Formats: sequence, C-alpha cells, structure tokens
Amino acid sequence: MPEYTDIQTLETVEAQIAKFPPLVFAGEVRTLKQQLAAASLGEAFVLQGGDCAESFESFSADRIRDTFRVLLQMAMVLTYGAKVPVVKLGRLAGQFAKPRSEPIEKREGLSLPSYRGDIINDLRFTPAARNPDPLRMLQAYTQSAATLNLLRAFSTGGFADMTRVHAWTLEFTDSDRAERYRELATRIQDTIDFMLAVGINADTAHEISKVDFFTSHESLLLEYEEALTRIDSTSNCWLAGSGHMLWIGDRTRQPDGAHIEFARGVINPIGVKCGPSLNAEDLKLILHRLNPHNEAGRITLIARFGADQIGHRLPPLVQMVKQEGFRVVWICDPMHGNTIKSSTGFKTRSFERVLKEVQGFFAVHASENTIPAGVHIEMTGDNVTECIGGIQAVTDEDLHSRYHTACDPRLNASQSLELAFLVAEEISSRRGEKIKRVVS
Repeated sequence: MPEYTDIQTLETVEAQIAKFPPLVFAGEVRTLKQQLAAASLGEAFVLQGGDCAESFESFSADRIRDTFRVLLQMAMVLTYGAKVPVVKLGRLAGQFAKPRSEPIEKREGLSLPSYRGDIINDLRFTPAARNPDPLRMLQAYTQSAATLNLLRAFSTGGFADMTRVHAWTLEFTDSDRAERYRELATRIQDTIDFMLAVGINADTAHEISKVDFFTSHESLLLEYEEALTRIDSTSNCWLAGSGHMLWIGDRTRQPDGAHIEFARGVINPIGVKCGPSLNAEDLKLILHRLNPHNEAGRITLIARFGADQIGHRLPPLVQMVKQEGFRVVWICDPMHGNTIKSSTGFKTRSFERVLKEVQGFFAVHASENTIPAGVHIEMTGDNVTECIGGIQAVTDEDLHSRYHTACDPRLNASQSLELAFLVAEEISSRRGEKIKRVVS
C-alpha cells in the first residue's frame, strides 16, 4: 500500500469520489456472477485479458478498440473449441495499481519509491513523480468511465457482430505460418455460413451482433475501492462500484489482511491469485471467509505457478477444493509465473512456456476430474514486441523495437489469437478423449 504524505488532499479526493456515480451497476454484477456459476459447472468458459497496468499517457479510443477486438476474436475461437459460451472479462477500466516486490527503487545512487501504477505515482524517476499523489485517483476514475462508455457502445452497437469478428480472425490465418489454424477457422466459417443460410443473422438473433463484456482489476488501492463502494438498492448489500469483478493478488491475500476483509464485504465476484506460496490450509481459510455460503460464481481461483511448477503445486489445492465441496471457477494465469530476463536485458515471457503452463493446467484438471474453466492473460491489441516466440517468432533481439509496457510484458495481438487457437485445440482434444471414455 502506498504511504500518502498529504492526508488532507487524500481525504478530499476520497470524499469527492464517494459522490461520483459508480462505474458498474449491481444488475451487471449479478449477470456476471450467473455466467461464472455456469463456468464452474463446465457450461461456460472464461476469457480474462488486457493490460498489465493501464496508463494515462497511452490512453486512446483506438487502443481500447484494438484490445476489445482481439478479445472478441479469441472468444470466437474459444467458443467454437469449448462448445459453450465464453465469459468475456477485460483487465480494463480500473487496472491502474500494481503491487511491487520492493518499496524502493535505486538508480545510480538515488533511492525513490517504486512505481506502483498511474493511479498512485508516475513512471518517471524523479522525487516529485514518484511521490504518491491522491489526485491521480480522479484521473483514474475519469479514464475508467470513458473506457466503460466506449466498451458498452462497442458491445451493443454492431462492432461485435459475429460475422465481422470472424472476418478479422481469417486475416490472421492468411499468414503462411498460420497453416495449422486454417482448418479450425474454416470450420468456424462453415458454421457461420450455415447459420446465415437458415436465416439466423444480426437482424433475427440478438446473440449474433451483441455481447456481454465485463471489466475486472486487482483491488489493490483500498482508498479508491472504498470510495466507490455503494449500497445495492435491490439487495441492500454493498457493491464495489469500481469494476464488475475484483481480484486479490498473490501479495495481498493474507486471510486476516485488509484486502480479504474488504472483498468479503461486497457482492461482486472475487478472484484470488493462487501462486507457489499458497498452501491448501490458507486457501481453505480464505474461501470460508470470502464465501461462507458457498455461492456459485462468487469465487474464481486464478492459478499462476509457472510452467515447471504447476504440475506439482496445483494438485493439492484442487484436491482440497474438491474434497471440501467449494464451488469455484478454476482459471489459469500462465503469464506471471513465466517472467524471465532476456539476454538483451528486457523483462519478457516465452510464448512456448505460457502455452506449456496452460497445457499443464488442463492436465491437472483432467487427472483430478475437475473443470478447467478459463484463462487469464496479459495482452494488448497493439503490435508490441514484449514476449518472445509465437507465430511471429519474436526473438530477444526484437524486443527493443516495440517494447512499450510500463510494467510486465504482454502478448501482442498475433500471439494472443494464436494462444486462443491452441487452447481451443486443447479443449477439443480433451473433450474427444472424454467422449471416447464415456462411449467405451
């Protein structure tokens, strides 16, 4: 948590935000919870993706559009592979704060507070920029409101039309390197052609041209979260008005900590990052505190262990959850456990190791006969070079050309869509194995 020095300004900002309208509404939150409950039963699949940390400087309508577009493309491919609806969750309109392992950053003998995201301080390495500034919360609120306004327009105004989205996906498979994905893209096109032939189109079916799209972020900055908390007039319960779904990070999920205490008091769906330091007993305590009535759709467990550790770290948690009968949504974050430093000095991630962790996640759930319900990735619609590998074959030497992240490396548009194709293949192959076992 940041240490604000100007307490009077902090209190003034909190009071001002407390008067603003909430960014999301209780009806939307209840709809998301219903969709997540379906995912916990294998009746939906969750796609959660977006920026590692949103930026004030790079904010633009085009960037929001491009990220939304890629998420729609990924959802199209995953829907076909999973044969169930895809719950679309953006790391958008609130993902401004970042936890840091070290409170102080040192450069050339100068020690300053670490950069904690644009809602708290500035990336520039000067004493004034790094001092936590409460006024930045006001800019975060304004940017989030504008982002949500645009996302709602895109979701319902025709931009999300299924035929349009798949046309974009076909552009990806035009590449010579995308040959292995063309067969799946062709099958999706054949399905769309059949639907259009029998008269199912944007004019006759709401589902063809519109989508539900929800926002999520880590509820790290409690001053901001508490200022946006409102009473839901329907249930008379507290609603976190900053985003549809909030998650608790690997560094802030202490069972008796302030972040758990805040999250257990609101009706929003809550995510919990599950990393190598989490044991089954602590997770059991967390689940009892956050969801004492075992409500379906309330808790999403986000596994983030790393490609080499997921095979032995995840099973004890899955076994405990299964044994205790907790109703949760299991999704895989293959990004955070696979961060490395490249030979050229950049913080990066390998696409192949990201895929390996996803495959390990599915393998664990197949072994435990439980439901792998989704993926959570850091990505952007921009053509950045921050993660190595993938169909574009980004190398260490390429990283410097378009390395734009303020914090963690993100998959670019091509890598994100490629991952969706590969996850769809994984889901399809495992469904085929399950059908064979049932038939035999």
